[in-house]
Amino acid sequence: MIDRDYLTDRLETLVRTPSPVGMTERGTARVAGWLEEMGYAVSYTRRGVLYVTLGAGNPKRTLAAHIDTLGAMVTGLKDNGRLALRNTGTWAARFAEGARVTVFTDTGETRGTILPLKASGHLYNTEVDTQPADWDNLEIRLDLPCYTREDLVEYGFDIGDIVAVDAQPEFLDSGFIVSRHLDDKAGVACLLAALKHFSDAGKAPDVPAQIMFTISEEVGIGGTHGFGPEVQELLAIDNGVTGPGQATRDDSVTIAFRDRTGPFDLPIVRHLVSLCQKNGIKHVRDTFRSYRSDSAAAIDAGWDLRAGLACFSLDSSHGWERTHIASLLELTKLIVAYLESGLVPCPVSD
Repeated sequence: MIDRDYLTDRLETLVRTPSPVGMTERGTARVAGWLEEMGYAVSYTRRGVLYVTLGAGNPKRTLAAHIDTLGAMVTGLKDNGRLALRNTGTWAARFAEGARVTVFTDTGETRGTILPLKASGHLYNTEVDTQPADWDNLEIRLDLPCYTREDLVEYGFDIGDIVAVDAQPEFLDSGFIVSRHLDDKAGVACLLAALKHFSDAGKAPDVPAQIMFTISEEVGIGGTHGFGPEVQELLAIDNGVTGPGQATRDDSVTIAFRDRTGPFDLPIVRHLVSLCQKNGIKHVRDTFRSYRSDSAAAIDAGWDLRAGLACFSLDSSHGWERTHIASLLELTKLIVAYLESGLVPCPVSD
């Protein structure tokens, strides 16, 4: 039985906890605390990737979701007392306009708003509508009396300061969840709910598993290291995009058969489909043209792993994102079923 309230509570806390790529310590610490509350022993790689082992012995499979989110970085101090910025991770400037943010300096943090350079219709009239949506046309207005570059220096702002964007989550009675940073904090919440299932039952799977929480997937290097030496299978847990030409649905888990890097391991994805069929898990199959995950990063890094990808639904990914609790629950059920299953036989024999 999946604890729905636990899943949604952890997700809401996670999206409200800033962890933009490059500054994931708060999110990682929060997840580590929850894991320890459930009785799991946490470990870290040198880069700061968090993981636990479920079951006895060396892990034979890994499940991975990423804690890092999209964000931005200060790239210049402007003469008008505002901050120039650039995106960290791939997201469009049009989704940054109007966002409330926190700027983390070397010594503190300050609130502000990302605005287009021409933000006031009373000043610029129709030019506010014709200005291109581009990162060069954005700036951060700080909630401090900063009107010159010297003011910024006095308050301690500098190039390289990290910018975290507010999630502004809404959990609706319809089951929809609307928020920034559901990618991939919803996946993290599903893994936590699955781990709680095993903890509450006082049991562990026969096949020992490494549950990994990566911290740099949004810049393409999340799943590049940290796997146990005997790991044979990697299942990334991430978002599946909805939209024209996609099969992904709000009421189902999505099993990805390929992303932009190519096909996933066919025996593994067929095994996931079979688990859904046997356990009554609502599912769809899909492919993604412009998307990669921790699985692709691991293969690119040269790990000798067989990889797959299981997804929750996500509309407007890397923008104003929306998922549904039904999809998160179906994904969590599949995670549990996969962990309880045996290793997928390799079609190649010695």
